[in-house]
Amino acid sequence: MKLYTYFRSSASFRVRIALNLKGMKYEPVFLHMPKGEHRDNAYRQVNPQALLPTLELDDGTRLTQSLAIIEYLDEKQPQPRLVPQEALARARVRALALLVACEIHPLNNLRVLQHLKRELGQSQEQIDTWYRHWIADGLAKLEAELAGSSGKFCHGDAPTMADCCLVPQLFAAQRFGVEPARYPRLALINENCARMAAFQHAHPSKQPDAG
Repeated sequence: MKLYTYFRSSASFRVRIALNLKGMKYEPVFLHMPKGEHRDNAYRQVNPQALLPTLELDDGTRLTQSLAIIEYLDEKQPQPRLVPQEALARARVRALALLVACEIHPLNNLRVLQHLKRELGQSQEQIDTWYRHWIADGLAKLEAELAGSSGKFCHGDAPTMADCCLVPQLFAAQRFGVEPARYPRLALINENCARMAAFQHAHPSKQPDAG
């Protein structure tokens, strides 16, 4: 398999975690997002959305959108499960993952921040204020959703798709000065994830293109 990725891409980070948790090997193909390499015509032939990540299977089939990729991996190799089998548990994990992937991340991804600067003329200070506002808003909601839960992770005592989404989002938040310590439950889950090799090896700092 090939994974088209960028070290700081939150969506790519999610899929790297999932692949590592599954113990599935892949060949990374690096695209530099700030330089716009994901918008080049060559990559548009791979993924017409011009977004990362793309997972290319051994037979050439290409999968897009991080949560769809993770669910595919879970169906292809069920253990360890990243999306529970039981209906209510599955709905909860998906809801937590979607809170990150659909409510927090889209407002703060690179193309939105670039649009604020290039097209709307916002200063870097204004952009950073935008970023911190929406990150804090979303993380507070996620913290409230997880209040009172007792497991080591977002759902129970094993990582799920929700944790694959949470950890990259907290990494991104820290880059803009939003500290996980403001969200005790999220911070604890993040620490538990950080102890696992699958999360460690997926971390942006460990990627060959990080340099």
